[in-house]
Amino acid sequence: MAFIHRTTMAPTKLELLTGWLPEQSWYAGDTKAPELVVAGGFRLDDPEGEVGIELMIVVDTAPQPPVAYLVPMTYRAAAAETVPGGALIGTSEHGVLGTRWIYDGVQDPVAAEQLRALLRGEAAPQHRSESDTADPSVAVHPGGPDDGADVRVNRVLRPADTAEDSSARVVAGWTWPDGTSARGVLATSAAR
Repeated sequence: MAFIHRTTMAPTKLELLTGWLPEQSWYAGDTKAPELVVAGGFRLDDPEGEVGIELMIVVDTAPQPPVAYLVPMTYRAAAAETVPGGALIGTSEHGVLGTRWIYDGVQDPVAAEQLRALLRGEAAPQHRSESDTADPSVAVHPGGPDDGADVRVNRVLRPADTAEDSSARVVAGWTWPDGTSARGVLATSAAR
């Protein structure tokens, strides 16, 4: 289980995402200067204990209506040769661990494998700000994918009624800036 440090990061994750997010093809905002707030998310554990994995939900409050995004991120102690060069979100100085290389988790093989494990029911979602604590608010409906299968991550989140959906999926909630809650599908298995 990952240990969550109560410390600072400079620049912060939101500061890094403010510059990175508008450069992504799936960015739905109407400005190059998003105003981001953390709205939810959870963590996954790396079985090797080397890579931090966070699935952060942020809301851009600049457009009206606001837009919710799922941004899976990995945190590494050194630059990763196994992650494509364009996946680097940025580096940050962690108050306890030192320099962290922060990557787009969708492109990081460690995060991708743990998402597959989650969809198979072989990994458990962890609370994003508490060490060694499961997050029961994340609903996992297992059923795939097999090793090597793709995972489809919904980058732009929309509230959805998922009661009728029978696919393997991860459902979680977030909070809009006005305080209302929403739930939607974060990830599904994608057949090859």
